[in-house]
Amino acid sequence: MNKITTIFLLIISTVSYGQQTVQFANSIRNTYNIPEISYAVVNSKSILEIAAVGRHSIDLPDTATLNDRFHIGSNTKAMTAFIIAKYVEMGKLDWATKFFDIYPEWKNGSLAAYHHITLQDLLSHKAGIQPFQGENDPEIPGFKGTNPEKRKQFGQFVLTLDPVKPDSLNPFVYSNAGYTLATLMVEKVARKSWEELVEKVLNKDLNLNIKLSWPENQLTKETWGHLTENDTLKPVPSDWDYHLDFTEPAGDINIKLVNYVKFIQLNLRGLEGRDNYLRSETYQFIHNGIKNYSLGWFNVYENGKEWSVHSGTGAFTYFTIAHIDRTNNIAFIIFTNSFNQGTQQGVRLLMRKLKENYGN
Repeated sequence: MNKITTIFLLIISTVSYGQQTVQFANSIRNTYNIPEISYAVVNSKSILEIAAVGRHSIDLPDTATLNDRFHIGSNTKAMTAFIIAKYVEMGKLDWATKFFDIYPEWKNGSLAAYHHITLQDLLSHKAGIQPFQGENDPEIPGFKGTNPEKRKQFGQFVLTLDPVKPDSLNPFVYSNAGYTLATLMVEKVARKSWEELVEKVLNKDLNLNIKLSWPENQLTKETWGHLTENDTLKPVPSDWDYHLDFTEPAGDINIKLVNYVKFIQLNLRGLEGRDNYLRSETYQFIHNGIKNYSLGWFNVYENGKEWSVHSGTGAFTYFTIAHIDRTNNIAFIIFTNSFNQGTQQGVRLLMRKLKENYGN
């Protein structure tokens, strides 16, 4: 068999393999009533598999495409940590920089329990900051002003609240508000708002075409997130009046899967030891520097492999998940535009299938 024939047969088998996975993903989508699923398997050099199935909304005929945007919820944290890492490399901050080294004027009005918290503590959820995840949150005063101004007011407020202490069962306290405080630190030294930093680092420098808040579905054919009410999906318009209570850096961007893939590949290259936008040693610290939860990523050791994993719910309207196998340098990504138990089960089954296909 000559070389050309071998390559041709390999291409045919790969296409057939991908088609089988698409069929499986579509069956998952139908079984678990998920309007749209987009997924990808990538390594540092190439996209091994990528597809989109379903519809933008249960009430629309629009079909899924790889140009669709998804709200990625808490997967925003890895991008905020990435931005901050750039300013650490520039010498504007250090992972050990204390919050009150940047905001000394706030120290007297804050609880003593927070006086020694560092940038690293905040990004790894080790600072004991109240979670602010939407349930049983302390009542927030009606802050006024621009988004950066309100984040500052919120940050000062958070530092007056009793800390939540980790224990042997919970070695960290997952906190959206902690990411607001970390963002305040980089905003101060960079003299730019988080919104401006997203634009500079993620869009201008890296060309990831990120947008804030919900995908625009009122003026264009775009994805709709879906709430679940009484076991029924309800499409959510992009002008839905929902506020993340000043924790936008922890979870309020939207992106196309094809561009999220680029971000993941930067991380894979860095984990392989190759400098790119950040230095390789920075990627190692982001993913593997701290037990349990490093900087924007859960740090997991399972079955002899090292994983960086995270998911986001987009205010319970979208569900996105990324698993990076740091041992074999391959990543598995799934985006959906609904969130409930059925969605989670469907995503688990699809993730398992993708990993099986690639020897995980």
